[in-house]
Amino acid sequence: MKRRDFVSTSFGAAGAIASGALIPSFSPAHAAEPLPMTDIASNAPRATRKILIAGGGFRTKFIGYMAQLTGKSRPRICFLPTASADAPETSIGFFQACAPLNVEPFVQNVFIESLSQTQGWDEVLLSADAIVCSGGNTLNQQAIWKAQGIDVVLREAWDRGIVLGGASAGSLCWFEEGTTDSRPKALSIVKCLGFLKGSHSPHYDAEAGRRPLYHKLIGSGEMKPGYACDNDAGIYFEDNAVKRVVHTRADAKVYYVSVENGKVTEKVMQPEML
Repeated sequence: MKRRDFVSTSFGAAGAIASGALIPSFSPAHAAEPLPMTDIASNAPRATRKILIAGGGFRTKFIGYMAQLTGKSRPRICFLPTASADAPETSIGFFQACAPLNVEPFVQNVFIESLSQTQGWDEVLLSADAIVCSGGNTLNQQAIWKAQGIDVVLREAWDRGIVLGGASAGSLCWFEEGTTDSRPKALSIVKCLGFLKGSHSPHYDAEAGRRPLYHKLIGSGEMKPGYACDNDAGIYFEDNAVKRVVHTRADAKVYYVSVENGKVTEKVMQPEML
């Protein structure tokens, strides 16, 4: 399918979703189970939409958990290293992390040309059971995805129940906004896909500037409340509800950060060990 034809038809199919009518309201940790999603045209139940994130360190245990979430005995897991500018070392690391697992890993670069890239983004990404997005520059990742129409395909993947996830830029990308080091000189705000409502701060325990900036932005109202994840800790979402909080390191934590009575508060969301 030609890219122009694909983008045209995809926007038509996604119109009701993009309007926000089907998106459940944002709720903090341990929210009530959302109502089943339905397709407006057929009134048939929609697939459960799944995202697994980590603040940093999306390695073998996280990928193994993602594989379980697909419900497949040998799932096809796609690595999308856009934020790392398709750096070969990030793809090698992904294959190394997958080596102990019963999965079929593959990589989809975006710095391509049409002579060798003979499949469209929809053909590749929608053939996967799960998609892992790399860390790196979130701002550049978002710009490239939008220019290529990959953002539209990822939305369709989410609606189909393909498990999405990643750490750092690969966790930030699914939220409305978050804190990023993608610009020169200082951490700043980045606007992202908005599948998950609210904000996100990765690397919460690993980079000294993350916590004070996140508190400042949420306290001033410049950023919506949201989830902060230490490296090696993360959250599994179904639609916009937190279903499980996990970690691979005993002291790694997840927090829900908001304003209560005019003061910024951190609520620890106790993780389970993967």
